[in-house]
Amino acid sequence: MINGVHSILYAQDVEKVRAFFSDVLMLKHVDVGHGWLVYALPPAELGVHPAEDADGFRCEMYLMCDDIAQAVTELKAKDVECSEIMDRGWGLMSMIKVPGGGQLGVYQPRHLTAINRL
Repeated sequence: MINGVHSILYAQDVEKVRAFFSDVLMLKHVDVGHGWLVYALPPAELGVHPAEDADGFRCEMYLMCDDIAQAVTELKAKDVECSEIMDRGWGLMSMIKVPGGGQLGVYQPRHLTAINRL
């Protein structure tokens, strides 16, 4: 029934964010017309957690990697601002600044992942 997930990021400076995803993260993309780019993402998984806020629903997106130290080193070499690596128990994580946008978490999971397991 479901054959994919289409995520959307909203940003004030869309061109800077698109350049970041194209040139820094090197994600492949298609131009669906009028400069609208849609990026191919690596395999994904979806976790459902209990809500702690009043409205009871929100979405978050994290990029996953096999080696957070290597990922941070490579991102910093491309002038990406990265936070210190934090141990969250469930994984090692860094927050990266997306030029023209906000921040994204990048993490090395310590938990079992659904990617390539099903």
